[in-house]
Parts: sequence; structure tokens; C-alpha cells
Amino acid sequence: MDEKRGSDDPDTPDTGNGSGDGRSESLEARRQRLDSELLARRKVGPEKSPEQSSSKGFALAIKLSSEFIAGVVVGALIGYLMDRFAGTAPWGMIVFLLLGFCAGVLNVLRSTGAVAPSDPTGHNRTEDRNGDRK
Repeated sequence: MDEKRGSDDPDTPDTGNGSGDGRSESLEARRQRLDSELLARRKVGPEKSPEQSSSKGFALAIKLSSEFIAGVVVGALIGYLMDRFAGTAPWGMIVFLLLGFCAGVLNVLRSTGAVAPSDPTGHNRTEDRNGDRK
């Protein structure tokens, strides 16, 4: 039951048909071809990278600035409408403008991942239902 398969050399693949030398040569040729293809792809890859990172950075900047501006504008609009209908000029505008500013900053922090997103169920994500920390 203890029979050896193939040759004693661990680098020589065993094909079972006795043609170890021919297969070894074709394996070496395939390795060289693979190395040259990988080298060609590595040369092409980094050339695209600066343009892609630049466009990704610009897209992130536009997203973050629009989220911040939207929070401030919505707060100011709500404050203006409250002042208009309730007659509390300028206090509604001031209060809701500050709340809009805070909401804009919070949205930017959530988008960048600096603050965990809010949980709509009201449960703390670091504690399970029994109050034990995870």
C-alpha cells in the first residue's frame, strides 16, 4: 500500500504518463509567459491610478459639500417659514439656521465614517438586548 507516485524530485510534476521532461519544459514556458503578462499589466495599472483617485476625491468633495450646504439651507428655510407664519422674526431663523448647521456637520461626519450611522430601532449597536457589551 506504500507505493510512491512520480519521481523523487518534489519540483517535478507527476502526470502519470511518463512524460515528465516535456511537461516541465511547457510549464517553464507558461511561467515565463505569465510573468511577462503580469509585468505588462502592472505597468498599465499605476498609470490610471492618479486620474481615478483625483476624480474620486473630487466626487467625495462635491458630495460632502452638498450635504453640508443642504443642511444649512433646509434649516434656514424652515426658520424663515416659521418666522413668516408665527411672527417670531428673527429668532426662528437664527435657531433653525444653527440646527441646520449642526445637521449638516453631522451628515458630513456620517458620510466620512467618523460617526456611526444612526440606528432607527433605537438600540445601541455595542450592547445586546441584555445590556452586555459585545
